[in-house]
Amino acid sequence: MSGQPGFVSPFHRPRCLAAAAPASNAKFTHPGKAIMAGGIAGGIEICITFPTEYVKTQLQLDEKANPPKYKGIGDCVKQTVDGHGVRGLYRGLSSLVYGSIPKAAVRFGVFEFLSNKMRDESGKLDSKRGFLCGLGAGVAEAVLVVCPMETVKVKFIHDQTSANPKYKGFFHGVREIIRTEGLRGTYQGLTATVLKQGSNQAIRFYVMTSLRNWYKGDDPNKAINPLITGSFGAFAGAASVFGNTPLDVIKTRMQGLEAHKYKSTMDCAVKIMKHEGPKAFYKGTVPRLGRVCMDVAIVFIIYEEVVKVLNKVWKTD
Repeated sequence: MSGQPGFVSPFHRPRCLAAAAPASNAKFTHPGKAIMAGGIAGGIEICITFPTEYVKTQLQLDEKANPPKYKGIGDCVKQTVDGHGVRGLYRGLSSLVYGSIPKAAVRFGVFEFLSNKMRDESGKLDSKRGFLCGLGAGVAEAVLVVCPMETVKVKFIHDQTSANPKYKGFFHGVREIIRTEGLRGTYQGLTATVLKQGSNQAIRFYVMTSLRNWYKGDDPNKAINPLITGSFGAFAGAASVFGNTPLDVIKTRMQGLEAHKYKSTMDCAVKIMKHEGPKAFYKGTVPRLGRVCMDVAIVFIIYEEVVKVLNKVWKTD
C-alpha cells in the first residue's frame, strides 16, 4: 500500500516533524527576563559612566552667547573638581540612576517582545527587522521614561551650576518643577527625545543584529564571548553617536532651564544654526562618544550575562 499514489505512510510523518524541529529549538528571550536583566544592566552602567555624561551636558549648555564658561573638556573637568571636588562630577547622578533602570528595562523588554514576533522559523532576526524592533524600543523608552528623566536631569545639572541653586535634591527638584511648571514641565522636548531615542536604538540594534548574525552564521544559538559582545556594542554605540548627535544637542537645549527661548524643536534647530553655526550641533561629541561606546558595551555585556543566569533559574519554555 505504501507504493500507491497519494498514500502517505504514518512511518514517514516523524521526518516531517523533525524537519520543523529547528524552529522550536531556537532560543528566544522571555520579555520578563529582558526587563529584569535590562534594569540591572542599566543601573550598573550609569554608575560607571556618569562623569562623561555630566561633562557632555555641561558643554552643550555652555552656549557661546554667554560667553562660554569652559574652554573644553579638560577645563570643564578642572573647574568642576576645583569648585566642588571629585563628587562634583557626580552631581545629578541620582536622577539618572532612578531613570536608567526603568529605561533599560523598557528598552530590552520591548525589543525582545517585538523581536520574538519577527524572527523567522530558525529563530533568526535579520538586520532590517532588528532596526524596526530597535526603533519601537527607542520610542517606547522615550515616552515612558527618557523624556521626563532627561528633562529633570538637565534642569538639575543646570540649576546646580547657577549662582544660587534652588533644588536641594532630586526629589525636591522634581516637586519644584511640577509645582511651578506642572507635569508638562517634565515633558519638554518630547519630539526631539522621541526622534533621538528612536534613531539611537534603531541604529544600535541594527548594528548589533548585523554583527551578531555575521558572527553566528547559520547557527542562531551559537554562544558569543562577552568581550566580543562588548566590542560589538561599542561599535554600535559609535555608529549611533555620529548618526544623531545633532538631535541630542537640540534635545538638551529644549530641556534646559532656558527652554522658554525656543517655540518648538524646529525653532530650536533654526536658532542654533543661525546664532552658533553648524558646528554647534556637534558640541560635546567627543565626551559623548566615549560615554556612549562604554555605555552600550557595558549594557550589552551585563544584559547578556544576566539573561544567561536567569535562563538557569527561571524556566519559561
